[in-house]
Amino acid sequence: MSEIESLKQESRIFEPPADFVSNATISGMDTYRAMCSAAANDYEGFWAALARKNLSWHRPFTKTLDESEAPFYKWFEDGELNVSYNCLDRNLQNGNADKTAIIFEADDGKVTKLTYQELYERVCKFANGLKSLGIKKSDRVVIYMPMSIEGVVAMQACARIGATHSVVFGGFSAKSLQERIIDAGAVAVLTADQQVRGGKHLPLKAIVDEALALGGCEAVKHVVVYKRTGDAVKLTAGRDLWLHELVEKQAAACEPEWVSAEHPLFILYTSGSTGTPKGVQHSSGGYLLWAALTMKWVFDIKPADVFWCTADIGWVTGHTYIAYGPLAVGATQIVFEGIPTYPNAGRFWETIQKHKTSVFYTAPTAIRSLIKAADATPEVHPSKYDLSSLRLLGTVGEPINPEAWMWYYKNIGREKCPIVDTFWQTETGGHMISPLPGATPMVPGSCTLPLPGIMTAIVDEAGHDLPDGQGGILVVKRPWPAMIRTIWGDPERFKKSYFPEEFGGKLYLAGDGAIRNEKTGYFTITGRIDDVLNVSGHRMGTMEIESALVANPIVAEAAVVGKPDDTTGESICAFVVLKRSRPTGDEARQIAKELRDWVAKEIGPIAKPKEIRFGDNLPKTRSGKIMRRLLRVLAKNEEISQDISTLENPAILEQLKQAL
Repeated sequence: MSEIESLKQESRIFEPPADFVSNATISGMDTYRAMCSAAANDYEGFWAALARKNLSWHRPFTKTLDESEAPFYKWFEDGELNVSYNCLDRNLQNGNADKTAIIFEADDGKVTKLTYQELYERVCKFANGLKSLGIKKSDRVVIYMPMSIEGVVAMQACARIGATHSVVFGGFSAKSLQERIIDAGAVAVLTADQQVRGGKHLPLKAIVDEALALGGCEAVKHVVVYKRTGDAVKLTAGRDLWLHELVEKQAAACEPEWVSAEHPLFILYTSGSTGTPKGVQHSSGGYLLWAALTMKWVFDIKPADVFWCTADIGWVTGHTYIAYGPLAVGATQIVFEGIPTYPNAGRFWETIQKHKTSVFYTAPTAIRSLIKAADATPEVHPSKYDLSSLRLLGTVGEPINPEAWMWYYKNIGREKCPIVDTFWQTETGGHMISPLPGATPMVPGSCTLPLPGIMTAIVDEAGHDLPDGQGGILVVKRPWPAMIRTIWGDPERFKKSYFPEEFGGKLYLAGDGAIRNEKTGYFTITGRIDDVLNVSGHRMGTMEIESALVANPIVAEAAVVGKPDDTTGESICAFVVLKRSRPTGDEARQIAKELRDWVAKEIGPIAKPKEIRFGDNLPKTRSGKIMRRLLRVLAKNEEISQDISTLENPAILEQLKQAL
């Protein structure tokens, strides 16, 4: 039975617990349906009312949606606000000044707590420090920092002065960092001496130095360094300065820069199916509205909750559900520096127990790896920990397979916590399809139903609606406030990538396949439809990895595909042709290791192929096109059933079947 067939036949349904329903922000399916009807009947009025109720405006907006230059939609454009003001000042005004905003747990277990008042003062000092360097509204600032209070403060400080930040994940290489600095036109880089993860140190400042030395980054005038470990680093006179020295004499108050709701809050680079990363540009008003609403709707956040999203601020999940969403609703949250398996695989459960976490949001990859650890090491099985504080669980980054869902439900939630299986993307700004924990009956492996106001559909390759039960392409039919505004500096690529002409230029193309259940109407995501891989919830373009491989002097040609992986969801399989004879045995293993290390240096460790196969050539049509669909079959170690009559070199398939 195919994976799609098994998903269609999933019949286990779990109703939300009655006590959860009775206290939920959105309680019962009737409430959900009423909200969907309100959006359908008066779409602009629906969003306008939510924006007025959930955000503080310096100047109220008078126009909700401008579609005159579609697909470059604008929301609340003539309104003015400040994102940092909405996250911090508002909490000081409504009685949350002494409430804990952040519980920071370092890699070594050391805990630091910050109230909203203390967080406000840190952000203001950092913001004033940036202003003292001449950084101003609309400047771009790259943030290359570890998971830390300082990372969140840096993002908020940029928002406070109207600078547009671009956070680069701390695992990316110097070359990847350089590309993003150049594309964004950054005037400053905020970094740390080192990053600490799993007891290991990664020299972030040295990587920044290497990136800037590669050239093209002349716009960068300042590098601000947070002293995380205190290990020796090189400071370049006139350019580099310590964060603590920058902020120590700054005032603890900073007037926010009021900006249009359409002002770019951040650029976040995500991989495309071509080699160059795409700078996804998000607005201030619409993005923050959705961050706040999804905290309330999907996470059902309450004043007493302790919220923990385990993502890194280098990804969009860490933007929306660490740096902005929780603060916009006045929540107490955990910010975690470490990894789930250090010092042992009980770290997550111990942290939940220690801090009385009530809402826990993590990736299926982490769950799958911890299932294996729990089976192998009984002393770190979740049953050994007090997880009674939990009331809601969530998953993010990729679809969760039904059996992992069941393990999570039984062993972590103890069969009393709803699970919100959230589908969304860097480009969507926040959750799009997800159970509402006080309303939606849950089905393992299904993200269930779109949120109110999100008009999703499944269509064929011509953009025509498909009947329920038939798999197709996931699209969104109407713009929504938190959507991507453009690709930074490349509006044509934006239109081609997300609003292609073959779909009439009006349907947002999610890039994922999906199927909708004939009985329930529930959505299940079936995987990417383009050449973008999703490894542990991190999206990487196949072209990006192929380009890195071919940049190695011994490689003539490379093709990269994804294959299912029990731990990471999808893993990278590379087919490589060398400029010399095809290696075998130990020599092939050694070269494969060298190429993996090469890719890690060019892009980052997350892009390392799990498997590399060598061939004398790649399967190509007579016109020279690489037949990637055949490589996907080979990567899965399945028999090829497709027609191969157009192949120029069918014999090569036998060679590429051989895994090391």
